[in-house]
Amino acid sequence: MIDRPEALGRIKRSFGVHPVVALLGPRQCGKTTLSRMLAKGKPSTYFDLESPADIRRLASPLRALEGLSNLVIVDEVQRQPTLFEILRVLVDRPENPARFLLLGSASLHLVKGASESLAGRIGFVDLSGFDLREVGPRQFNRLWTRGGFPRSFLAPDDSASLLWRDNFVRTFLERDIPQTGISIPAMTLRRFWTMIAHYHGQVWNAADFARSLGTSENTARRHLDILAGAYMVRILPPWSENIGKRQVKAPKIFIRDSGIFHALLQLPTLGDIQSHPKLGASWEGYAMEQVLSILDVHDPYFWATYSGAELDLLVTKGGKRVGFEFKYGDAPAKTRSMHVALQDLKLDRLFIIYPGDQEYEIDDKIAVISINRIPDLKKRMN
Repeated sequence: MIDRPEALGRIKRSFGVHPVVALLGPRQCGKTTLSRMLAKGKPSTYFDLESPADIRRLASPLRALEGLSNLVIVDEVQRQPTLFEILRVLVDRPENPARFLLLGSASLHLVKGASESLAGRIGFVDLSGFDLREVGPRQFNRLWTRGGFPRSFLAPDDSASLLWRDNFVRTFLERDIPQTGISIPAMTLRRFWTMIAHYHGQVWNAADFARSLGTSENTARRHLDILAGAYMVRILPPWSENIGKRQVKAPKIFIRDSGIFHALLQLPTLGDIQSHPKLGASWEGYAMEQVLSILDVHDPYFWATYSGAELDLLVTKGGKRVGFEFKYGDAPAKTRSMHVALQDLKLDRLFIIYPGDQEYEIDDKIAVISINRIPDLKKRMN
């Protein structure tokens, strides 16, 4: 078992403010294991809404929950959205000592229902798969190849890892998506998901997807929203600045987990990835997710102009505007595009993330950083 102290800390801090915390993330990313880590050595009550026995226990939810005074964990809570209203009644009682941890995989449904019923009473914590802080920075190639889903990362070899990911994709499409009430044929959504893998790191063009699928642009956008809402796809919005230049206004799209991305393209080993045309895009998506996870950024952007200047990632942290470029090369250097981004966006700092070991400053605002040092990124930004 791999410790996840940062994620546990975020849950505890949220409980310091709210009586209810929703832990959100894709299926199989470790939410249940993390909840048990939180409950270890403490009185707690656990309900799994995929278990027929627990569903029966919650047949009368107010009666089942109102007598509890400890940590109450409800797994797959989106399966019973009527619980949100019951929880509002319970947590509004002054004498109620219980704290509720809700685990959910379908963010669009869960966030909407919880936000409407538990406004001001609930905090949200996003959980992805393992990151470099948890597995150790020297494991970056394994994490990149296999992705962060615990069973994929911890598999005995690359073949077993790929088999797990292939089965995960199939189960997600054939079981998980229909259970959310979405009636799209599994083969259609798989084809769409695979198309996104080929467009990974590129600007979204609904017309291209609609033509390939033989459907409307609105349907293509709906498919994209479904996968984004299930944490499978990241829609990275564009940043626009009043600089007198034509800027890209459409978002970029990425497969969030690098292991799932490689499974969709059938790239089981690091060697297969390094010889594939999508190598650079794979590195960009993987390194970007590591940065976002470690910095805990909720509003990331990219920036691009039609004249060719671009920035892979733009974040604001601690009042500072920081840019990131992700380069798979031996010795990245400053480019004209970086110079333009620094000037036009008035960046306080720009970091280039690459797979090498050496670190060096290019100028007073641009630094090249090894992927191994991403866990220390917060310190570098201060």
